[in-house]
Amino acid sequence: MLVRIELPPEEHSVFSKKWNQEWGRSPMAFFVNHIHPVRSVLLDYIDEHCFTYTIRKGKLLLKAGEFCHHLYFVRRGVLRAYIQEDAKEITTWITAEEEMVTSIRSLFDPGQPSLENIQAIEDCELVGAQYASLQYAYDHFIEMNIVGRKLLERYYCDAEERAYISRLNRAESKYRHFIHTKGRLVNRIPLKYIASYLGMTLETLSRIRSKIR
Repeated sequence: MLVRIELPPEEHSVFSKKWNQEWGRSPMAFFVNHIHPVRSVLLDYIDEHCFTYTIRKGKLLLKAGEFCHHLYFVRRGVLRAYIQEDAKEITTWITAEEEMVTSIRSLFDPGQPSLENIQAIEDCELVGAQYASLQYAYDHFIEMNIVGRKLLERYYCDAEERAYISRLNRAESKYRHFIHTKGRLVNRIPLKYIASYLGMTLETLSRIRSKIR
């Protein structure tokens, strides 16, 4: 049986003051509640246990080989993940506002280090939470499991998109698909990262962009 737990009004006001948002909640709580409506007690827990984090353009949020203990909501900015092969950087994903960022492999398998570097492409404002806090929310708030399932569905679709792009043979088809799925980033981030993500040279991408124009 689900027991409904309500916090005293004065505790609610403490959390609201911490974030000082128009909505009275942290961006992480707003994001969770947008995915699936949850009880105020869970929103209070999120507000209490998440934190703000800023990272400058070009800096690494996580290095390959490090262990990841946090996940982050992107409030502002763009980040990418890349792997290093000799002197070459291969971009594996690019993400921006209103999305989550972490090393899935390392976060959910604590004995495994990250295979990827996660780098800020722009100055970024993030809202972070510890893995332990996430697990507590899963264990004590049943609706958080619905949020987790819906997030998993969303990011599984993203993984399928990346797999689809990697299997296209024509470079132009890859870029057109990128425009269709991530059009807001086309003129926002350096072309070298888009080219790397799509598995083509910068020269090839430049030719395709000229042709499409």
